[in-house]
Amino acid sequence: MIKLTILFRKPESVADFEEFYTASLALMERLPHVIRRQAGLVVGAPGGESPYYRVLELYFENLADLESAMRGPEGEAAGRHLIEHAAALVEMYFADVYEEPGGATPTQNPAPVERPAPPA
Repeated sequence: MIKLTILFRKPESVADFEEFYTASLALMERLPHVIRRQAGLVVGAPGGESPYYRVLELYFENLADLESAMRGPEGEAAGRHLIEHAAALVEMYFADVYEEPGGATPTQNPAPVERPAPPA
């Protein structure tokens, strides 16, 4: 499973950000191949205050599905909206996610993901 994580730094205007964020979520709801969504409001960090305000995570079955969603018209529209309204607030990354069937317990460690060697 592949996860796209979007981290939003604290905005100057929460009201303006929330208006953007609501519109952004509506655009991302149209992305194909999304199998799970998680949206979070950051309430703190181990050291106290976090530099982040919101976190959005979109899960895809595989990297090909994520790439297809991002390159399609829905992904392009969502990306444009994000860049036009919040480029300075955003960090994004893709992660290869491992989950135990039925949920992992805190004592379980995920198996390393084996990747094929890049073509020569």
